[in-house]
Amino acid sequence: MSVKVSSKYQVVIPERVRRALDLTPGVEVDVIAKGGVAYIVPVRPLAKLSEQIRPYLTTNDVKNVREKKDRKP
Repeated sequence: MSVKVSSKYQVVIPERVRRALDLTPGVEVDVIAKGGVAYIVPVRPLAKLSEQIRPYLTTNDVKNVREKKDRKP
């Protein structure tokens, strides 16, 4: 599916893609250009990701998972 770039360089993400990526208003995304292709990647909080992968982590791994705000600059 294709979309047009507006005069303000904006694009509308089609509904099917928004649903597939669970995008809602206010969700932050990264736009990455690589090899002539633009990728739209939702930025998910580490806490949400850790819930999804927790079954695959060891206890030591879980202790080492920290939010960005908790890291030293």
